Amino acid sequence: MAKVVITQVKSAIDRPKRQKATIEALGIKKLNVSVEKELTPNIVGMIRAVSHLLKVEYK
Repeated sequence: MAKVVITQVKSAIDRPKRQKATIEALGIKKLNVSVEKELTPNIVGMIRAVSHLLKVEYK
């Protein structure tokens, strides 16, 4: 499968709990730190839910 690099570029402060939980489920712990994930339908859905907080690069 394809890989995707996800970086949080905006803060999750003052966001709904659901969005904070999604960021945590993606494995992102800090602002401006990248994680690499397999591109699965679950990951795509999580990225869409919080896309306004993320920068996404496809490999």
